[in-house]
Amino acid sequence: MKKVLVLEDESSIRSFVIINLKRSGYEPIEAETGEQALEELRKNPDIRVALLDVMLPDIDGFEVCRRIRASGSKIGIIMLTAKSQEMDKVTGLMTGADDYVTKPFSPAELTARIDAIYRRTGGDLEDEALSGELVSGPFRLNTRNRTLEKNGVRIRLTQIEYSIIKLFIDNPGKALSREDILNEVWGRDYFGELKIVDVNIRRLRIKIEDDPTIPTYITTVWGYGYKWGF
Repeated sequence: MKKVLVLEDESSIRSFVIINLKRSGYEPIEAETGEQALEELRKNPDIRVALLDVMLPDIDGFEVCRRIRASGSKIGIIMLTAKSQEMDKVTGLMTGADDYVTKPFSPAELTARIDAIYRRTGGDLEDEALSGELVSGPFRLNTRNRTLEKNGVRIRLTQIEYSIIKLFIDNPGKALSREDILNEVWGRDYFGELKIVDVNIRRLRIKIEDDPTIPTYITTVWGYGYKWGF
């Protein structure tokens, strides 16, 4: 079964999400608090996507997200927030989330977001069949175990970050628009905001650049998108 963790303290919203996930073929795992969510993740290591509400009675969704990423987990993470402020969206993505959905949301929108992330965390069959590596400058990308090394040192990536890096390495020196990156990584049926691309690039730069404020690997093509080159 395709397991999805649903961390939401409001029972009515949680029930609404769970009903629609079941209709879409997922197996929801419920949690009302952050600590309960972390315990469910420990008990169910085959969970591949987590929906995390931001406002919770104990530790908030941002902290749950940080702890998941600190453990090295690559599961897909979608933040659920009742606020529409830009800062909440950016905070969620910078703590390691892959996407965000602002309440109220439609069942179709939420399912589409989960489907897109689930495909990524499942890994591309083409990648799974490959045992080779892609080398670009100081970077070595293993396409079988989906890992990245820089000068022999492993860099922890989420599955979305891995997909972005692979897209760049596959297209050295080519300017990729934000729309190109969104379509290739999140899927053409994804109808989120382009901002998610920018925040993920910012997060990647912190991980891979010698100086994130003066990026040399992922450079900005002003008014268009980004380019991999050095």
